[in-house]
Amino acid sequence: MTLIRSLVTQAVTLVFVLLTVLLMVAVVLGATGVSDKILSAYVNEELRAVRQSLSQRIKDPVELEKALEQVRLELEKSYGLDRPWYERIPSLILRVLTLDLGYSRTITSFAGSRKVADIIVERLPYSILLVTSAVVISAVIGINFGLRTASRRGSLFDKLISYTAAASYGLPSWWTGLILLLVFYFYLRLLPPGGIMSTPPPTEPLAKVLDVLWHAVLPLMTLVTVIVGGWAYVTRTIVLNITQEDFVTVAKAKGLPENLLRRRYILRPAAPPIATNIVFAIAGSLGGAILTETVFNWPGMGRLYYDAITAFDEGLVVALTFIYTIIYITARFIIEVLVTVLDPRVRV
Repeated sequence: MTLIRSLVTQAVTLVFVLLTVLLMVAVVLGATGVSDKILSAYVNEELRAVRQSLSQRIKDPVELEKALEQVRLELEKSYGLDRPWYERIPSLILRVLTLDLGYSRTITSFAGSRKVADIIVERLPYSILLVTSAVVISAVIGINFGLRTASRRGSLFDKLISYTAAASYGLPSWWTGLILLLVFYFYLRLLPPGGIMSTPPPTEPLAKVLDVLWHAVLPLMTLVTVIVGGWAYVTRTIVLNITQEDFVTVAKAKGLPENLLRRRYILRPAAPPIATNIVFAIAGSLGGAILTETVFNWPGMGRLYYDAITAFDEGLVVALTFIYTIIYITARFIIEVLVTVLDPRVRV
């Protein structure tokens, strides 16, 4: 009963986090005047096209200005500029909370749809293919090396992996991507420079899948290179702290085999923090990798968020922020359940 009450409390807290994030987005967009400037820019752009059309039919400058002013008022009303931001933006957020993500003003899906839901559904698999795969590969490699270096603390192997992990963790993803692009595309001509398919794209389904995977190799190498070091270093630190506990010292004194000692006495207590990092990393990967996706022109969620910001697409920014926050609070709740399962002390 106490466990259920604790999980319910966490769920309510995370819902409050979601509402707080959306409220902050509303204040940032509205109170700073960014929202009004964005919508005014849309109005002026449409008005410029209308002016060119009306000037063909209305030759009197006074009548032309009157007609344009009437069109301006109608456009401002349609965009909600006749209302203050604290009336306009909350209605947008309430609509998003009901999972009505609305329409993008500037960005379309590959099929030409402006529905935000269609755009996200189309982009999400590419981020999963690239970023989530990179996170999983990096986690498997990094955790394995972290465990091995912690059990050989102070050895040459430990120093080599530690220095390599520190170098990997310090590499900027955009710089690493450019270097790999220079080596594997410009000099060696082994891998494609970016995008998701060749031009022209293959016609057969299997050939399309293989072509997408081929184009994902270089950005995948970039992400694994810059992520794997962090996993190795964090895992090594967690495991080293546990190996200094008294129960590990007693297990070593008993002469238990190395594999049994690592699995039962070290890895099991280290499981909650490692699982927390894995869940957060996988959840974060669904948001894409803005810099890497931009360097390689990969149409994932990170590139979508970048395009939405640079295009000042207010509705798409709010919808993506909502999606990312939902992913975060879902990951937080999963972590609460996992820690409860993995660590008996939490249940007690």
